[in-house]
Amino acid sequence: QVQLVESGGGLVQPGGSLRLSCAASGSIFSIYTMGWYRQAPGKQRELVATISSGGTTNYANSVKGRFTISRDNAKNTTYLQMNSLKPEDTAVYSCNADIRVQLPIIQRYWGQGTQVTVSS
Repeated sequence: QVQLVESGGGLVQPGGSLRLSCAASGSIFSIYTMGWYRQAPGKQRELVATISSGGTTNYANSVKGRFTISRDNAKNTTYLQMNSLKPEDTAVYSCNADIRVQLPIIQRYWGQGTQVTVSS
């Protein structure tokens, strides 16, 4: 069984920074693309950022220049560094990972989410 656990969320003032972490554990052969999504109350879930196993990154236009996704393959962990935070960044942030547990198939796993609140 595979589990993803996020940490690092909390309350921060506009213009501040937070660093989210997501660690994968369990019966893992390989981890491919990892990513972060977010969902605010009354809004649809949206992609924030992804990072491939080779380090290629993609970002939503709304966070480009402010957020940075990274990963530590030795720790099976992805990070989301969030700078210059705005109130509209307030949401539940969830990580995901495409993971090979057995040879023939890759499955996408999700964490439970962590709350980020940007308010003065």
